[in-house]
Amino acid sequence: MFLSVFFLPVDFIVLILIVSSVKILREYERAVVFRLGRFQAVKGPGLILILPFVQQVVRVDLRTVVMEVPGQDVISRDNVSLKVDAILYFRVVDAQKAIIQVENFLSATNMLAQTTLRSVLGEHELDEVLAKRTEINAAVQNTLDVQTESWGIKVISVEIREVTLTENMIRSIAKQAEAERDRRAKVIHAEAEFQAAQTLLNAARILAEDPAAMQLRYLQTLTEVGGEQNSTIVFPMPIDLIKPFLQIMQNHAKDTTSVSNGAKTPLGATPLK
Repeated sequence: MFLSVFFLPVDFIVLILIVSSVKILREYERAVVFRLGRFQAVKGPGLILILPFVQQVVRVDLRTVVMEVPGQDVISRDNVSLKVDAILYFRVVDAQKAIIQVENFLSATNMLAQTTLRSVLGEHELDEVLAKRTEINAAVQNTLDVQTESWGIKVISVEIREVTLTENMIRSIAKQAEAERDRRAKVIHAEAEFQAAQTLLNAARILAEDPAAMQLRYLQTLTEVGGEQNSTIVFPMPIDLIKPFLQIMQNHAKDTTSVSNGAKTPLGATPLK
């Protein structure tokens, strides 16, 4: 009876030790194993066995971490104050370095992302920050990736989410955009006037080369105006238009005069010149 009571706690302790020595790691987990405080190995995934009180395990998640970088007050290169926040995507690629080289890799990566975001944006002007987000995102990502490589961290992407400006700066940008639109409208109007003048000049040259073309155009204009209006319109008749008819009439008059003179001359007589 005394022996059974004595061995019951021992069996229970042995069972606890066996259970505590068995660890199951998921596919996205790794275990950094320390033996008496010294690094031993990185194990997992699956079933692993450790020696209680001799080995310690630190679990590391290898999945991509989505971290929000809080809004940062930034002064751009052209001395414009703005507030920028971003989203950071990274993951652990070396569990040993992530645990040994830095105390808390999540907090360290977040702090580093904030300072890097302010530093990179400070090298660009406001127009570049608003128009070249893709290039700025890549610059921040590359800078972070170089610095976190020694921690076993791979920065996948950095996305600037929102750029907040002051009310005065928003009004200034609106005025600038309006002035730019007015400038473009004036340039387009001037180009249209130039093209119209050039077309009219070409048409005038073509009409000047052939008077018949001018006459046809004049008659066509008269037809169009006559069809649109019901009132009587008096147009001056250009001399070029009636010159062919006048020439015909003059030639006809000359022929008639010659015939008349020939009829009055006696037969066999020579007309006086």
